[in-house]
Amino acid sequence: MSISSSINEFKLPIRVYIEDTDAGGIVYYVNYLKYIERSRTELLRSLGYGKAAVLDERLLLVVRSTEIDYFLPAKLDDEVTATASLQKVANSYVVFHQEVRRGENILCRAIVKVACVTQQDDGNIKPTALPKPIQHDLREYMNSRCIKSSA
Repeated sequence: MSISSSINEFKLPIRVYIEDTDAGGIVYYVNYLKYIERSRTELLRSLGYGKAAVLDERLLLVVRSTEIDYFLPAKLDDEVTATASLQKVANSYVVFHQEVRRGENILCRAIVKVACVTQQDDGNIKPTALPKPIQHDLREYMNSRCIKSSA
């Protein structure tokens, strides 16, 4: 499978280390989730949200759902790129389109829905709206990237 990059794509280069692989030197499937987590986190960090999972004392960003397809294996010492593209910014969640690639080859592709929740005094969590400034920043990022790419 070859690259079909998105307009607002954030890219994070990653080297595959021995700790990422099984005995055969192939990346263990769950580590792709770690790679795409890093890419989402760094995208948010690039927008000024340094602790991307914790928006403030009570607001958290949590993965609500993930749909992932694996196409090709990454191997020990490969240089791969984990990407994150904003697909949708809603009131209380964000949907990301993500990939891990080696060169022109897509190794895996995922759709990740990240919800905003608030921690209650009793320890439970409850869905809540993303703060307006974050919604604005995410939408501005999507729109500005679209404009730059189409020019």
